[in-house]
Amino acid sequence: MKIKKAVIPAAGLGTRVLPATKAIPKEMFPIVDKPAIQYIVEEAAKSGIEDILIITSRGKSEMEDHFDRSPELEARLKEGGAGKRHMLEQVIDVTKLANITYVRQMEQKGLGHAVLQAKKFIGNEPFAVLYGDDVIIGEDPCIGQLIRAYEETGLCGAVGMKEVDPSEIRKYSSLKIDPVRDNIYKVTDMIEKPAEGEEFSYYSILGRCVLPAEIFDVLENTPYGAGNELQLTDAMKMLAKRDGFAGVDFTGTRYDMGNKLGILKASVEVGLEHPEIGSAFREYIKEIAKGL
Repeated sequence: MKIKKAVIPAAGLGTRVLPATKAIPKEMFPIVDKPAIQYIVEEAAKSGIEDILIITSRGKSEMEDHFDRSPELEARLKEGGAGKRHMLEQVIDVTKLANITYVRQMEQKGLGHAVLQAKKFIGNEPFAVLYGDDVIIGEDPCIGQLIRAYEETGLCGAVGMKEVDPSEIRKYSSLKIDPVRDNIYKVTDMIEKPAEGEEFSYYSILGRCVLPAEIFDVLENTPYGAGNELQLTDAMKMLAKRDGFAGVDFTGTRYDMGNKLGILKASVEVGLEHPEIGSAFREYIKEIAKGL
């Protein structure tokens, strides 16, 4: 079955980047001239996703406004004539990326709890999950790579993974993997935030997965785990041990938009390649670097 639906969990409080997130959702932090959430939605749309559910929470209505029409702004840009046409196209195009709906996660009880809010939206179809903290930029959309691996391997799902520094593995998950071909592996077990000595490998799930609808029944019967939260990894673990997941060592650069350094890296690296300001920004960085 073709994957046409995606879920974007974006209900977190953004405590790692306070005080900025006291009034502004981290998903709306700009990477040069587009908010982080737009990069994620564009990735899904480029991968064939047609319907997206964004899991949100109180105080995050800016995301809904961003993907909505803005008659007043559009009228002002139209009055600007040909000189404003490109801007007008940009603000209208963002509303056409996909069919986007929203549901609120009333309490932040973990990623698994957030995904569980999508049960009615998904129905009985396999679906993609794109974590709202993670912007992944590359020529080949990351979630598209996972969808292809899911379709080609026939396994019950797929996860995007990268090898992390051994000192960082405690913050992530650890995957038990066997090579299949090229950058694709079979994942047969996983553990969330492993204690020292519990890790299977230093490969972790980073930001993307493809899941069967069965995950909802599993989540409803999964006890709360690390951090007293309902961990999506704990539910995926059962399916991985039973049927196996495709693990894709994806191409593209990941930026953690819930992390101060990740936000800065995204702005600098995207800015250097930006068609409007890239050249001038590069010269600025070179000048700044002289004094480091």
